[in-house]
Amino acid sequence: MTDIPHPMTPEDCLIAVMIAVSASDENIRTSELVTIEAIVNHLPVFANYDADRLRTVSQTVFDLFGVEEGLDALFGLIRNNLPEKLFETAYALACDVAAADGRLGEAELRLLEEIRYELNIDRLHAAAIERGARARHMTV
Repeated sequence: MTDIPHPMTPEDCLIAVMIAVSASDENIRTSELVTIEAIVNHLPVFANYDADRLRTVSQTVFDLFGVEEGLDALFGLIRNNLPEKLFETAYALACDVAAADGRLGEAELRLLEEIRYELNIDRLHAAAIERGARARHMTV
């Protein structure tokens, strides 16, 4: 597994969730990468983020996806390094990445469900977050 030179920052955790959703169907789409880049470039939570860490965090997610119990390890890293106040933010970003290509596959839906469970996202809050993501990614 790739060594991260310092512990995962909260921003790294948010990136890891987005990369995980994108990679969940084993097909990372350009629209998903563009969405991740736009999110990192524009949201205040990433204002001081070192974008050079994107590659390291992405490789960590890929490495974890390649081993048994890797998803559990990823959620452990996220729960240990992401403040609880950002759990809903993580879920919202995951939903935006999942919706970016206009379709939600079974793998993405399962991972979103797992994120809801692992981060203890209230069902009503999750529904509102999902509805917002759907509204933002509608096409004419």
